[in-house]
Formats: sequence, C-alpha cells, structure tokens
Amino acid sequence: MTKLISSVCKLCRREGEKLYLKGERCFTPKCSYEKRDFAPGQHGRTAGRGGGKGMGTGRASDFARQLRAKQKARRIYGVLERQFRRYYDTAITRRGLTGLNLLQILESRLDNVVFRLGFASSRAQARLLVTHGHFTVNGRRTDVPSMLLGEGDTITVREGSSKLSYFKELGAYTEKRTFPGWLNRDIKSMSGSVARMPERAEIDGSLDEQLIVEYYSRR
Repeated sequence: MTKLISSVCKLCRREGEKLYLKGERCFTPKCSYEKRDFAPGQHGRTAGRGGGKGMGTGRASDFARQLRAKQKARRIYGVLERQFRRYYDTAITRRGLTGLNLLQILESRLDNVVFRLGFASSRAQARLLVTHGHFTVNGRRTDVPSMLLGEGDTITVREGSSKLSYFKELGAYTEKRTFPGWLNRDIKSMSGSVARMPERAEIDGSLDEQLIVEYYSRR
C-alpha cells in the first residue's frame, strides 16, 4: 500500500489552510502550520498561500482553482490520484449530482467512518487501526481502509482488540467527540453503524465538489 512519507504539515501549507490531518495536535500550539503558514519550497514565502503557478498573488486561473479543490479533497481523505479518479468515475454512473455522489463515496470509506465515529483522532490513525485488523464489518474482520460501506453496515472493535490499552481508554475520548447524524454509535459496545448516506450539509463545507467535477470534465 502506497503511503505519504513526507510531513503531512506540508500538505496544509500547500493548500493554505489547516486540513487537520494530525487530529488533536492540530488544535495545539505544536501545530506546524501556526509557525509556518506559507507554502513549502524555495519560493514558499514569496508565492503566497497555496503556492504554485497561478496561485500566488493576484487572481488564480480557473484550472488552478479546480486543481487545488481536487488536491484538497484528496489530501483530506488520504486518497491517491488513481483511486480518486476511480471514485469520480463511479460517481458519474450513480443517479443524482456527480459532486455529491463523489463526496458520499469518500465519506463512506471505512477509515473515514472509523474517524467520524470518534474511534480515531485522525483519518491517518483510523487507516492504521483498520490496516492492523482492529475492526470488523458486519461481524467479519477486515483490514481494508478503502472498503466502502453502505446503509445498515455495522462496524465494531474486534473482541481481541478491545482488550488493548488504546481501546480501553478510548471511551472517555470518544464521548467528547460528536458524530454526524448519518451514523449511529454505541460507546459501550464500541460499535457504530451507517444509518443512511450523508447529506451535503453533513460533509465538510470547505470542499468545493463543483470545481472537482469541472477539473475532470475538461480532461
């Protein structure tokens, strides 16, 4: 499985805003973005937030805005380009708005659902927990973070994993975390389920799915 080996803080600096990729650390003074809120690279300080061609001072081109919208969504959900494109192709075939379909697909990933339920402080941590086989889906152990869930699917901390110190101490943290209305959660049994697909208002409002659709439509 391919993974990012450079600092994820550079991704926030590239997009010119916090993407909260490190979970709780992003809310503390230790957050690197607070110290260096300019784009990474040799010309980061002079290129302005976002960096890159068309993203410095002045008005960005339409293509630059579309590219940044796509990259931002990819980085928030931790998805590689080829997989992101497959999600877009799937979104086209579904009924309804392509942009909303795409966001719903991203939200229905197992690692994202684990994060949304409060069983991990970030999607990266959720991805690691799933990869190590700490969760079951509908009673079956899985280690595939990209698994897409549907209405009625149930996610539970595996019985053997529930004895680990991480999950024993997780209850207090999870109680403080709110979860979206399209999910159900039972902290006592360390489980959750998908009640329905999320509505647009329940998905990150900073994402611009229309720009993503425009990006792929022009290619």
